[in-house]
Amino acid sequence: MDMLQRLWLKMWDRLTGLKLMGPIGVVIGLYLLVSLVLGIWWSQEPDPFEVQPVFIQTTEGVEKPVIGSATVSTLIAITDTLLQKPGGYLSNDRTPPGVWLDNIPNWEFGVLVQARDMSRAMRKDFSRSQSQSTEDVDLKEAEPLLHFDNNSWLIPSSEGEYKKSLKFLRAYEARLIDPQQQDAQFYARADNLRGWLADVSTRLGSLSQRLSASVGQKRVNTDLAGEESARQSTNNAAELEVKTGWFEIDDVFYEARGTAWALIHLLQAVEVDFADALEKKNALISLRQIVRELEATQGTVWSPMIMNGNEFGLLANHSLVMASYISRANAAIIDLRTLLEQG
Repeated sequence: MDMLQRLWLKMWDRLTGLKLMGPIGVVIGLYLLVSLVLGIWWSQEPDPFEVQPVFIQTTEGVEKPVIGSATVSTLIAITDTLLQKPGGYLSNDRTPPGVWLDNIPNWEFGVLVQARDMSRAMRKDFSRSQSQSTEDVDLKEAEPLLHFDNNSWLIPSSEGEYKKSLKFLRAYEARLIDPQQQDAQFYARADNLRGWLADVSTRLGSLSQRLSASVGQKRVNTDLAGEESARQSTNNAAELEVKTGWFEIDDVFYEARGTAWALIHLLQAVEVDFADALEKKNALISLRQIVRELEATQGTVWSPMIMNGNEFGLLANHSLVMASYISRANAAIIDLRTLLEQG
């Protein structure tokens, strides 16, 4: 009797367990399905927006366009896109589906770096008449907030700090377009533009090298080329083997996509605010060609994954194609900087 009782109890425990596992399995399955659908939706890159409508909307009620308002409103728009796009800001997510995604977080980082560089240029150059002038009260608060850790999910979160930065940027914008607030200025000079373009060129040059290294290359060490007396801390080999890791290839690709997306809008805004300086140097066409090269990087990626074929192999190499556009844009920026300097 005791044996039958024990056998019955074991069978009852198993049946009860199966009944409990049924609803739990359904819940887990539904959760994974919803996460998959959300992950696909959140992985869509935001569409480009027209700079002109954004600029006009922010200056509504103002008699004539205010120098600097196009650049500031565009910086606000691309930063706001990071926070308001489907899924919000994903780089610091710790739960599915955000924790599974890596393409969009790398895209976000590319956009964020350009927002940081522009906010720094506005704080130290665009808003100041000379090196001894006082920095703007709002920009000096906005710029460090944008440089906050992009991967922080606890208090303070990355989103929270970037939202604070937007408040200060909007405060600067409101003062800029208000004729009664003469302490907020934006100086659209060729030397200021050259400084920001130098930062852009440095970023694009690094991305181009990382993209080109997707297939692995032997490169001659040119670290000290061009100056006989140049020295470095540690000697390197005459030839270097450069290769982007296999798991990093798509990361670099989408970082470059985000960088180019942000630069397209910022350069279009610069064309509005620096129109006089660019026309004086006959450089408008050069700037528009840079935008054209960057727009080519935003084409639809039809492949389900970023391919890494050889240079002349059977399979495509998306990184090398992206590197081609980025390199050409960078070369055009270098020429534009020279044109702005010499005219």
